[in-house]
Amino acid sequence: MNDMKYEMLTELNSRLEAELLESYLEANGIDVELFQESVGQNAFPVTNEILGRVQVFVPKEKMKEAMKLFMLFTKA
Repeated sequence: MNDMKYEMLTELNSRLEAELLESYLEANGIDVELFQESVGQNAFPVTNEILGRVQVFVPKEKMKEAMKLFMLFTKA
Protein backbone atom coordinates (compact mmCIF):
# COMPACT_ATOMS: atom_id res chain seq x y z
CA MET A 1 0.00 0.00 0.00
CA ASN A 2 1.53 3.28 -1.13
CA ASP A 3 -0.53 6.26 0.01
CA MET A 4 2.26 8.81 -0.45
CA LYS A 5 1.09 11.65 -2.68
CA TYR A 6 4.52 13.25 -3.00
CA GLU A 7 7.75 11.86 -4.36
CA MET A 8 11.29 13.14 -3.88
CA LEU A 9 12.53 14.98 -6.96
CA THR A 10 16.04 15.75 -5.72
CA GLU A 11 18.20 16.54 -2.73
CA LEU A 12 20.21 19.78 -2.71
CA ASN A 13 23.10 21.09 -0.63
CA SER A 14 21.69 24.50 0.22
CA ARG A 15 18.41 25.96 1.40
CA LEU A 16 18.82 28.90 -0.99
CA GLU A 17 19.15 26.63 -4.02
CA ALA A 18 16.13 24.60 -2.86
CA GLU A 19 14.03 27.75 -2.45
CA LEU A 20 15.04 28.95 -5.92
CA LEU A 21 13.99 25.60 -7.38
CA GLU A 22 10.77 25.73 -5.39
CA SER A 23 9.94 29.17 -6.82
CA TYR A 24 10.77 28.02 -10.36
CA LEU A 25 8.60 24.90 -10.13
CA GLU A 26 5.70 26.72 -8.47
CA ALA A 27 5.82 29.40 -11.19
CA ASN A 28 5.29 26.52 -13.61
CA GLY A 29 2.28 25.15 -11.72
CA ILE A 30 3.96 22.43 -9.67
CA ASP A 31 3.42 22.32 -5.91
CA VAL A 32 6.61 21.80 -3.90
CA GLU A 33 7.36 20.67 -0.35
CA LEU A 34 10.85 21.16 1.08
CA PHE A 35 12.21 19.03 3.91
CA GLN A 36 15.34 19.72 5.93
CA GLU A 37 16.39 18.61 9.38
CA SER A 38 15.52 21.50 11.67
CA VAL A 39 18.94 21.48 13.31
CA GLY A 40 20.49 21.95 9.88
CA GLN A 41 18.59 25.12 9.19
CA ASN A 42 18.41 26.65 12.65
CA ALA A 43 21.31 25.76 14.91
CA PHE A 44 24.28 25.44 12.60
CA PRO A 45 25.11 27.16 9.31
CA VAL A 46 25.84 23.87 7.55
CA THR A 47 25.66 23.54 3.79
CA ASN A 48 27.46 20.37 2.75
CA GLU A 49 26.81 18.08 5.67
CA ILE A 50 23.94 15.64 5.96
CA LEU A 51 22.03 18.09 8.16
CA GLY A 52 22.35 20.87 5.58
CA ARG A 53 20.78 18.89 2.74
CA VAL A 54 17.30 19.84 1.57
CA GLN A 55 14.95 17.31 0.01
CA VAL A 56 12.57 18.59 -2.67
CA PHE A 57 9.24 16.77 -3.03
CA VAL A 58 6.61 17.18 -5.77
CA PRO A 59 3.22 15.50 -6.34
CA LYS A 60 3.60 12.05 -7.94
CA GLU A 61 1.35 12.97 -10.84
CA LYS A 62 3.60 15.94 -11.69
CA MET A 63 6.93 14.10 -11.44
CA LYS A 64 7.62 13.80 -15.20
CA GLU A 65 6.95 17.49 -15.75
CA ALA A 66 9.00 18.41 -12.67
CA MET A 67 11.95 16.32 -13.90
CA LYS A 68 11.94 18.13 -17.26
CA LEU A 69 11.84 21.51 -15.54
CA PHE A 70 14.55 20.44 -13.08
CA MET A 71 16.84 19.49 -15.98
CA LEU A 72 16.32 22.96 -17.47
CA PHE A 73 16.91 24.55 -14.06
CA THR A 74 20.23 22.78 -13.59
CA LYS A 75 21.45 23.81 -17.04
CA ALA A 76 20.77 27.49 -16.37
